[in-house]
Amino acid sequence: MHAVDNISLHVERGETLCIVGESGCGKSLTSLAIMDLLPKKAIRTVDKMSLCDVNILNFSEKQMSNVRGNKMGMIFQEPMSSLNPSFTVENQMLETLSRHRNIVGSEAKALVVQMLEKVGIIPAEKRLRQYPHQLSGGLRQRVMIAMTLLCEPELIIADEPTTALDVTIQAQILKLMKDLQNDFNVGLIFITHDLGVVANIADRVAVMYAGQIVEEGSVYDIFDNPSHPYTRGLLSCIPVPGKIKRGEPLGSIPGMVPSLVGNFSGCRFSGRWSDADEKLERADTRLVAVLGEPNTFTVNGSETHRVRFCCQDCLEKSYKFDTRKGNS
Repeated sequence: MHAVDNISLHVERGETLCIVGESGCGKSLTSLAIMDLLPKKAIRTVDKMSLCDVNILNFSEKQMSNVRGNKMGMIFQEPMSSLNPSFTVENQMLETLSRHRNIVGSEAKALVVQMLEKVGIIPAEKRLRQYPHQLSGGLRQRVMIAMTLLCEPELIIADEPTTALDVTIQAQILKLMKDLQNDFNVGLIFITHDLGVVANIADRVAVMYAGQIVEEGSVYDIFDNPSHPYTRGLLSCIPVPGKIKRGEPLGSIPGMVPSLVGNFSGCRFSGRWSDADEKLERADTRLVAVLGEPNTFTVNGSETHRVRFCCQDCLEKSYKFDTRKGNS
């Protein structure tokens, strides 16, 4: 099974890249592959992987364990299963400082208290002695964020960190993460299926479908001019004030995600086209082929806005494409 197929990602310091797509598209496995935390039977094939211009592709497990939690941090979807239920908050946070920064004793405790207060946990001293099960979901996620930031990493990967939280706490956590990102000037890869979250925090967006990135661009590119049928389908599923009238049905994407078992043949988007999408006029969209990348195009002259089709059939069904001129 090719769970993730030929993708390329980059994120700058201080930038938020949101990876969005439905369940099973490969978002979480992508994050685990970056952190080298894949299941034992999984095989990772990578051409290049660098962090702050340092090639970490061929790092040993010992070298990667020094990078994880130090230069790269990860915030998982469910903090209750990420925090160790047998240890207090203090134990777990002190271990991070001892392991990666060789800071112990009163200095380490002062840093832990300072970081907990920075993520909005007050009084921090009281929380240090508590176990994960004694904290609410929002507090547990704040502890996870504080642990991730303790070593001031260059990159943070957040895998749907607000999914298990109610909407009010979700908004608080999202604001907290943006504020902390600005304070620490850290790159953030945020994985989610919630387009409302994407609109609030993203600088750039990568849309994944069936193990591939089908469209990538700035948050304005993706929301104002979605160019792949899957992106348009996702956006049609959410209520937009002023565009969707109360009582009108929301859009949907018909069909099922194709099986990724075996060597894939045919169109990955087959059977998922909506009637409205097939009839949509897109004369205002100009595609220019990207050299060396089959079925990949820049959109309306923007080098940062790219769309990728899985096959020629998918491309021709989306746009009237003139292969002689190289654009639509």
